[in-house]
Amino acid sequence: MPLDPNYNQLNRESTERIKRIASSLTDEQFQTRVGEHWTVAIAFVHLAFWDRRVLATLEQTAKHGKLSVVEVETVVNDLSLPLWAVVPAKEAIKLAIESAEELDNQLEKFPKDLLEEIHEHNKRLVVRALHRNEHLDEVEMALRK
Repeated sequence: MPLDPNYNQLNRESTERIKRIASSLTDEQFQTRVGEHWTVAIAFVHLAFWDRRVLATLEQTAKHGKLSVVEVETVVNDLSLPLWAVVPAKEAIKLAIESAEELDNQLEKFPKDLLEEIHEHNKRLVVRALHRNEHLDEVEMALRK
């Protein structure tokens, strides 16, 4: 599947969505359960972690001039949960926003040929909005309950 030319806009919109959701949350709302093990704050730390993983992939790919995906198994979510749970909510938001903005900037100026190779490997590494919006939908649903 070819790289959607709107990926930058989609990513920027998802970053703005993080900001919009976070801007209105109370300390109590940050502790709202999202599923069995997460809170709203943990969801934001999760997003920051995975955006940082993509940043590392971009760095390695640029360094080697070819696809160099930093592999991380999804079990890291479970292993990291106790660490993510102690990150203060305001810091969780800061991490999520800073990571998303940095990644958006890097993706926008990344060499297109390498970006297409990364996209072909896994489109969610380039169209970060897919992952971000999935969890932001869960956060908004939990907050509505």
